[in-house]
Amino acid sequence: MIKVERVACLLAALLVVALCGSAHGQEASEEAKEAMKQANNPLASFTTLNFHNYYIPEIDETDGTANTFWIRYAQPFKLFKGDWLLRASLPVQRVPTLEGSESGLGAFNSFAAYLFKTKNPQVTFGAGPLAAFPTSTGGVPGGDTWDLGAAIVLFDARSDLFQWGGLVTYQHDVAGDGASSLAAVQPFGMIQMGKGWYLRSTGVWAFNLEADSWMVPFGMGVGKVVKAGKKVINAFFEPQFTILSSGDAGQPQFQLFFGVNIQSMK
Repeated sequence: MIKVERVACLLAALLVVALCGSAHGQEASEEAKEAMKQANNPLASFTTLNFHNYYIPEIDETDGTANTFWIRYAQPFKLFKGDWLLRASLPVQRVPTLEGSESGLGAFNSFAAYLFKTKNPQVTFGAGPLAAFPTSTGGVPGGDTWDLGAAIVLFDARSDLFQWGGLVTYQHDVAGDGASSLAAVQPFGMIQMGKGWYLRSTGVWAFNLEADSWMVPFGMGVGKVVKAGKKVINAFFEPQFTILSSGDAGQPQFQLFFGVNIQSMK
């Protein structure tokens, strides 16, 4: 099994390299400005590979720490003469236990969003079906059901200074052992500071409707976008604090979210 801490250290090293580096010949051209804005668009029409890590040093009513490393892949495609985007996500988790900790895969999930035509090409809106699969291993909780649901995504890049949007998902069990009813709301905003640097806030509000528990984190971080040929590399670091929560123990009080997104332009 992959050692989560080693993966996190490697990702942190990649983050430092990307933040300190600069793309060859990067200037404030219209193409560069557009790349800066679209670097955080979950519906951008590029093939994208994301490596995201949540390190959780503080957990409610628990002395242990936790870590979740996400591998995400997004691929645009055409179906029924329409434009779609497929996003697939697989987590590698370490969770605290009474005996220490358990590590393993979490539940794999994916959604396919149909990209609706909008009056302004700088505004993208998509919606479509979502599915989650029981792929958990190694004693990691949260993956004994087959779930179906839906995802809705909006991204507004009309402003060169401020881009905003949101991702809303819901999934409910349709098979397997146990019950599942999960919702997530992720509002996000980015403020461009020039030369590829930007401020960001992307906390995911998580709601476990079956367990009647929920949490609302607020994050504020910084990122750097560099364009290298046909690749756009977006590295970021975002501390997140839980400002509201209710329900079961074991929810994060504070977490460090960092990662690297790699877009392959046409």
